[in-house]
Amino acid sequence: MATTSSSQLKNICVLSGFRYGKYKEFVQAAVDLGRAIAKRKLHLVYRGGDRGLSKLVSEAVFVRGSQVLGIIPKALKPLGCIPDPPTGEELVVSGMQERISEMLNHADAFIFLPGDLATLEALITFASWAHLNIHKKPIDLLNINNFYDGLITFLNHAIKIYFIPSSTKKTLYLCSYCE
Repeated sequence: MATTSSSQLKNICVLSGFRYGKYKEFVQAAVDLGRAIAKRKLHLVYRGGDRGLSKLVSEAVFVRGSQVLGIIPKALKPLGCIPDPPTGEELVVSGMQERISEMLNHADAFIFLPGDLATLEALITFASWAHLNIHKKPIDLLNINNFYDGLITFLNHAIKIYFIPSSTKKTLYLCSYCE
């Protein structure tokens, strides 16, 4: 089982969407998070690619001198989602599940910005694996403009009717974003 203490944090995996979203706060939070990661001299692991919030985080980290590793499925390569030259290093994997596994292997903690279905897939996978004691790495949800409120409502409902144990909710840390 993988475990991490705060003093062991070196590689932070940030997951977010391939789009910018509707609100300027999404964009600002992505840039601010990238700057904060670099300021702490941490390394970034992310979903790879050159679009959306993912791009903004990776650029903010990379231009400040921290290492960046983008992990992207080869199926996305023809869609123009892999920059040339890449921001940092790129690891091309066979598919989405391999990407999630590689992210777990390379990261000490996870931060989720608003994102798409692939972001949600990774969030649910990492939370499930934490529940199953496959890892004990922190999972933070950056709740910009209440993006994750619906998910928290669902989790509370599933806990209330005994489909999810209450301990599962404790694996997720909800963080609000303030400009």
